[in-house]
Amino acid sequence: MSRSPAQAGRQHGIALPSWDSGDYAGPQVGAYVASIAAAGASWIQLNPTWYQRSPQDAEMHRTEQTASDTSVRHIVRLARQAGLRVLLKPHVDLPGDRDRAEIKPRDARRWYAAYSRFIGHYADLARETGVDELSVGTELAGLSGDRRPWLAIVKAVRAKFHGTLVYAANYDEYEQVAFWDVLDLIGIDAYWPLADRPTTDVAALRRAWTPILQRVGRFSARQGRKVLFTEAGYVSQRGSTTEPWAWDISKADGAAEQAAAYEALLASCTGRSWWAGVHWWMWDDWPGAAETPPGLSYSPHGKPAERILRRWWRPR
Repeated sequence: MSRSPAQAGRQHGIALPSWDSGDYAGPQVGAYVASIAAAGASWIQLNPTWYQRSPQDAEMHRTEQTASDTSVRHIVRLARQAGLRVLLKPHVDLPGDRDRAEIKPRDARRWYAAYSRFIGHYADLARETGVDELSVGTELAGLSGDRRPWLAIVKAVRAKFHGTLVYAANYDEYEQVAFWDVLDLIGIDAYWPLADRPTTDVAALRRAWTPILQRVGRFSARQGRKVLFTEAGYVSQRGSTTEPWAWDISKADGAAEQAAAYEALLASCTGRSWWAGVHWWMWDDWPGAAETPPGLSYSPHGKPAERILRRWWRPR
């Protein structure tokens, strides 16, 4: 399998989210970055996260789970040394694993002012560290239809950061986002269900992708923007193709199902001219931070899914 010019220009990304202020400067970070590069990735995605107390709150804030700016600077340097480009995708989350799509502040004007300060901070950090691409938001479905405030946010971000801008919409949100025309890429977190029962049948999974990709391709053409899968992933649990967004779908090993899902996505998308690539969610959990055992997690590291990545991303 030789890499075409179109494929070579795509984003072959892997996300490495942080759940502690010092993760990105910790003792494991060098090995994680090196193993991401060794898997054939050309991009790494970083996710410093702030939190708000409730969906109705009008402020977001750092916690002990927010990656420090010093640690972000450190991992960006390591990524550069490893030959990786960087997508900085800051998140705003809710406590207790609540869906950030629920965020709908009572005082929207105050929330947008706070959010502008939040994302402006990361635009400054992205410029300072030489980040290649910045996401102006992720899965904020309760707000992403508000065109006017987002136009102001994007304008302010562009005044600070001159790289590529994207927004990461959930797979069921992207058609309602009101400001694609002022961004460089359409970002979709690609967690579409592909089956109604557990399967390792790559052909069946590819058939499931066909109508999805036809619809996304038509949307891309209407918007005049390529589509980046800002996230895609499957836990290595039986049933992961039925609910890709779920990290706890079963306690049964599903490494073969995870690998089949990786193969189906890459085989289905790679030939499409509108597709800008994928950032897989996610590489490794930090010690002590895992919600699931490593053998059942989203990570492809050391599993058959990593071999799929290497075959597609490091062809001989």
